[in-house]
This record gives sequence, structure tokens and C-alpha cells, in this order.
Amino acid sequence: MRQNQTGFTLLEVLVVVAIVGILSAFIAPSWLQFLEGNRLTVGRDKIHSAIQQTQTTAQRRGVTWQFSLRERNGFVEWAVHPKSVSPALAQWEALDAASVRIDAETTFARSGDVHYVRFNEEGNVEYRLGRVTLSSEQAPAIKRCVIVSTIIGATRKSKEQPTPQDGKTCY
Repeated sequence: MRQNQTGFTLLEVLVVVAIVGILSAFIAPSWLQFLEGNRLTVGRDKIHSAIQQTQTTAQRRGVTWQFSLRERNGFVEWAVHPKSVSPALAQWEALDAASVRIDAETTFARSGDVHYVRFNEEGNVEYRLGRVTLSSEQAPAIKRCVIVSTIIGATRKSKEQPTPQDGKTCY
């Protein structure tokens, strides 16, 4: 008496592996772009929150405070500190993703390798309006930015736009 055998033939397995391989080749780049965009968004949100914290602290304490940003040891770092404290002595915090970089579109004031914005005791921008733009080594076309756009310290978040404005894509 003959027994029934179940399973897949070698040809069936090879066809399924080929289909999965082809789909992966199309999906992987989009997935990696999505992950980089997410890393940049998380970084932008942390920076936005820190800038708002700087403004609030300046108002609450009645002293000029500074938000500082730099790249150090392959990571973007930020610090919130009184203007009277040198950035070198400030408590720095790093973004989690090593692929995130400060983009050339950043227009905050700069001293050495530190980009900064200051808020006076009323929470207004003391020095100077501008933007922080983050980009990624793996996906340089993806950008996320925080813009301090008015003298009273209004901030907003944005991302890359299809049409450049004044040579910048994040506005």
C-alpha cells in the first residue's frame, strides 16, 4: 500500500524565496528612508522641546538663558544653561541616533563649534533668530528643522519641502 507524502517541492520553495527576495529589494530602501525620517523627527522634537524649555526657564528665573547645540564624538548634543555659564561647562545631552547631523542649513548664531540662541528674562529672543536643521548621513535629502521665527520667541517645526526657498529646503 502506498503512503501519501506531504510537503513542498524544491521548485516551490525556490519560487517563494525568489518572490520574497524581489519584494525585499523593493521594500528595503523605503523602509530605511522611513527609519531615518523617524530618527530625525525624534531628534527635532527633542530640540524643539529644549528650546521651549530654555525660553520658559529664562522667563521663570528672570535671567538670560541660552540653548546650545554642537556635534561631538559623532553625536548631536544640546545644552540649556544661563548665558553666564560657558557652553564648555554646561550639562550636555546627546541625541540617541549617531546618523543624525547638524545640517549646513542651520542659521543660529555660532561660536566655534556651538550653535546657539539666547532668550532674555522676558522670554524674548536676545540673540538671534534662526533655525536648526538636522539631516542624516544615510538619507541626506530628508531634513527636519526647528525655526525660531519671531523676536518674542515663537518656534515651529518643519521638514524638507519640494521647492527650495533662499537655497534652503527646510523652512
